[in-house]
Amino acid sequence: MKILVPIKRVVDYNVKVRPKADGSDVDLANVKMAMNPFCEIAVEEAIRLKEASADTGVTIDEIVVVSIGPSKSQEQIRAAMAIGADRGILVETDDNLEPLALAKCLLKIYQDEAPGLVIFGKQSIDGDNNQTGQMFAALAGLAQATFASELKLSEQGVEVTREIDGGLQTLAMALPAVVTTDLRLNEPRYAALPNIMKAKRKPLAKITLEALGLECSPRVKTLEVAAPAARTAGVRVNSVDELVDKLVNEAKVV
Repeated sequence: MKILVPIKRVVDYNVKVRPKADGSDVDLANVKMAMNPFCEIAVEEAIRLKEASADTGVTIDEIVVVSIGPSKSQEQIRAAMAIGADRGILVETDDNLEPLALAKCLLKIYQDEAPGLVIFGKQSIDGDNNQTGQMFAALAGLAQATFASELKLSEQGVEVTREIDGGLQTLAMALPAVVTTDLRLNEPRYAALPNIMKAKRKPLAKITLEALGLECSPRVKTLEVAAPAARTAGVRVNSVDELVDKLVNEAKVV
């Protein structure tokens, strides 16, 4: 069986992003980029499933990672290979595609690769849309389980535990299926130096967006990007009476 893992290149989560001076977009000049943290969890889970294949009775032959983005997304694909992915696919585009366009592109890759399981990160930390995995599952006509906190693979299919408001929900699905990962699923490993060197020799195919023959024109237009309003400093009060007075007369929240 083959596992397909879509990944995304995003601004590193430790970086404080700033808008451009003209307010047209986020300023990405000289900003550190990284693999989306939820995508890292998805890659890690695919590797763990492959490592445990002897116990589950399900043989996983290959883990394929795919990214849709600029040429520099190769860095994130190589990073996924360094922790255990076997092969990479890059759909090159300089456009910032919306979730539906991403899902359509991934559908083409899915049809070519025919994996038994597709594991997404539940969302990217730049757009925070939390839509691509669900849209892909709908387009592909596959069963889906979102926000997985535990995943078990067997010859009968996949069993996913997910957190809901009332507790835990367990879903059983036949393969092929789609799973999106939550933070509690696992903790991604660090890549060892020998594996980083080996990753440079692993196959990475490049495809242009035009070669997929898809219409990916944006449906949403960014009007302005601005930093949030600065918060004013708090004030200290000397008594409960003074606090109540300020809440009533100044903040007017009581």
